[in-house]
Amino acid sequence: MTETRLLTSSMDEKFEKLFAMMAKMKAGQAKLKEKMEVVQEEMQSGQERMEKGQEKMKGMINEVKGEVQKKIDEIEGKVQRRIEEVKSEIQGKIEEVEDKV
Repeated sequence: MTETRLLTSSMDEKFEKLFAMMAKMKAGQAKLKEKMEVVQEEMQSGQERMEKGQEKMKGMINEVKGEVQKKIDEIEGKVQRRIEEVKSEIQGKIEEVEDKV
């Protein structure tokens, strides 16, 4: 009987240690899970900041594109007017030469 009590007592101690270890493991898992959630939130926040930055850059690029296109249109207009002026001058010279001939 004493042998059974000693064996039971020894097993009880081992189960207590096992349960204590399991409790520590669960606590560690909970802390790890919390840390992972914090890291995930930080990553998501970083992703959102990056997306906002990209949108801002796209806006700036579109603004510059608009300004460049405006300058291109302005220069094309000036070139076209100059072409018309030169054509007119040439036509005038042609008519002048024809009148002399």
